[in-house]
Amino acid sequence: MQIRTPAVAGMFYPKEKDELRTVIRDCFLHSFGPGKVPPTANDENILGVICPHAGYMYSGPVATNSFYSISSQKPELVIIVGPNHWGIGCGVAAMKEGQWQTPLGNVEVDTESAIQINKITKVIELDFFSHTRDHSLEVQVPILQEVYSHKFKILPIILINQDYRTAKEVGSAIAKIANTKKTMIVGSSDFTHYEENSYAHKQDTALIEPILDLDVEGFYRILQENQVSACGYGAIASTMVACKELGAKKGKLLKYATSGDVIGDKSSVVGYASIVFS
Repeated sequence: MQIRTPAVAGMFYPKEKDELRTVIRDCFLHSFGPGKVPPTANDENILGVICPHAGYMYSGPVATNSFYSISSQKPELVIIVGPNHWGIGCGVAAMKEGQWQTPLGNVEVDTESAIQINKITKVIELDFFSHTRDHSLEVQVPILQEVYSHKFKILPIILINQDYRTAKEVGSAIAKIANTKKTMIVGSSDFTHYEENSYAHKQDTALIEPILDLDVEGFYRILQENQVSACGYGAIASTMVACKELGAKKGKLLKYATSGDVIGDKSSVVGYASIVFS
């Protein structure tokens, strides 16, 4: 069995189990977090979420808003889609089989869903190597483990290719898989990178608007016209497409903040948003 070992444990989040659990709890209780720990009493039918993927000290509090909102659900499968920062492996890759290891234990990859999604579209290849070094999917898994006490499987999908056509294809395939079992979709992306704080807020406010309207074409238009440096734009778009096909009518912004808002250095920041689709 293939084990996908952590690439960023001890850097983006603690590598010791107890410390990691404490840090995750602190993110939920943070002033930029939901201010309480799961589970939520909210029974809204949320189909998917957008979460950031930086180190927990920067983006963890914002990310936990999305996770808190879905903490009362019990998905069999969590599909996590994010950008491939390293640019290694396939243009779009799902992992076929094995387990993802974290300090909180191992989570099984849903082999049945991986094989099925590759049959639905050959745009999504099945490849282990593509997943070995990146953090965009990895940082979501420990929080999912902490939020869900029940057993669930994951389908990791990582993107080098993030153009409109690819996002439409990937999102539509994700929706078809989600129709076969109880599924949660997690789109992993940060927003503006390494700009002054007020400018990042302005850029990201403009980009978030079409996301909330589930307007994929408008999203790509603003992304290109305003040159917004969101790293996982294809993951955001794929999640929008999937949720829209599954019946979502709108997105809701739960929290936006930058690294500067969280830690105080506002000269060069990264933007983070927590968004849910229902």
